[in-house]
Amino acid sequence: MRTERNLTRLDRVFARLDREPERPAHIDVPKMSRHRVALFSATLGFYLAIVWLVVITSWLVRLDWQVMFFRPYQQWPEIHAFLDYYVVLGQRGPTAVMVAAWLGWRSWRQHTLRPLLTLGVSLLLLNLTVGAAKIGMGRLGPHYATTIGSNEMGLGGDIFPSGHTANAVVTWGILAYLASTPRARRWLSALSAVVSLGVGLTTVYLGTHWLSDVVLGWAAGLLILLALPWCEPLIARAEARILDLRDRLRDRARGTFPAPVPVTVPFPPRGAVQDETTAARESLTAARSARSPVYLAPGPHTSRSERSPVTPVGSRRPPHPDRLAHPDRLPRGTASTARPLTGG
Repeated sequence: MRTERNLTRLDRVFARLDREPERPAHIDVPKMSRHRVALFSATLGFYLAIVWLVVITSWLVRLDWQVMFFRPYQQWPEIHAFLDYYVVLGQRGPTAVMVAAWLGWRSWRQHTLRPLLTLGVSLLLLNLTVGAAKIGMGRLGPHYATTIGSNEMGLGGDIFPSGHTANAVVTWGILAYLASTPRARRWLSALSAVVSLGVGLTTVYLGTHWLSDVVLGWAAGLLILLALPWCEPLIARAEARILDLRDRLRDRARGTFPAPVPVTVPFPPRGAVQDETTAARESLTAARSARSPVYLAPGPHTSRSERSPVTPVGSRRPPHPDRLAHPDRLPRGTASTARPLTGG
């Protein structure tokens, strides 16, 4: 009796690494639900509140200065070397390359460009929103502060909000956003939260950012992740156009062209066919009636009795006996004419 070999855990792992035969029929695409809209609105309000507290030089600015004077890198110098490497998880270049490699494999495996396109859209939104806020507010960092207790706004800096923190939230949070199962989404959400929280606090430890910069960076990254469902229709249209262009270029390289689309002519209903047939008959009858009549050549009309009998050529039938016996007999129905008298 033949039995199949039971798959080990390593076999199942390698099976998941293989490419799927075709694109999955149902890909879970997050939608902009009411819960997500409420979270987005609350996060946006929190973002604006942090900006306002820094602009008016409130208690948050005083907390920034207290943390800066505390100098965490001097309090715990033994972890300084490790955190110098850990903060790389928030730099845009290395993290974008690592996440793009993973999402590129996902795109190849599932026959879809959505993971890579989603990453590109999120990074574009990150550069536009965070970059504009940095340039617009122009806050200086702790190492370049000029006046103790001031908010250091509008002095040409580019520190507020924290780009490292926002980038960590977006690049690692996009893995949770694109997760295919709820369990994977929960685990990846927790992992991205821990990584982004650690990157933000590491920048405060190293003295490169104020504490308020990090808090605003968390809010900025979360806003981008929450707004991604609004970009899903655009991502779907871009994917369809790119795949269509790829297919056309592939067909042109192979010298093949797409099959022509058959044109189907809808058959008219039975009543319409009868109406067309009736109209055609009426038009033919009108054309015949409008044709000019044929006139015969003018001449006297003779009755049938006045016509001389015609014997067919080559006929062996003898002529009528009455005609031979009485040659002077006139045809029936004609008036007799008087013969002229001749003198003897």
